[in-house]
Amino acid sequence: MKLFRETGWHWWWLMLLVLVADQLSKVWVIQNFSLGESVALLPVFNFTYARNYGAAFSFLGDASGWQRWFFTAIAVVVSLVLAVWLSRLKKGQWKLSLALALIISGAVGNLIDRSLYGYVVDFLHVFYQDWHYPIFNIADCAISVGAALLIWDSFSSDKKTSEVTS
Repeated sequence: MKLFRETGWHWWWLMLLVLVADQLSKVWVIQNFSLGESVALLPVFNFTYARNYGAAFSFLGDASGWQRWFFTAIAVVVSLVLAVWLSRLKKGQWKLSLALALIISGAVGNLIDRSLYGYVVDFLHVFYQDWHYPIFNIADCAISVGAALLIWDSFSSDKKTSEVTS
């Protein structure tokens, strides 16, 4: 199928892999940890079960519940827009295609959580002494790496890689 061979959608396998890893890890955490339970893995890294009712960094996490549907709608719209964009990219545009694929898989992973549970399951906890980074998950990692690739691609001076198919 041309869509999967000759466009940015040739990364579909990676999107599926990230999505499955994200969802399986979240199910494992829900089944094996109590909320707030933490296991030290490294001096600066814990495995800690947390729930995020908001968006990034728990933005609007303490709202009355409307944010669940608001962030769900945003994730659906953004995922659809990025999916269309991905379908218009040439296979050779690897940085941009990979960036969009990672962002889509992360957005869909967190969208599934919001739809099923009403919150996003987080468990990766990085800290140093009294400083703690907000707890995150595999989907958040995919979104962050995708965003970094998107920024890198935006600074690319190679005009050939910025062409979009008709």
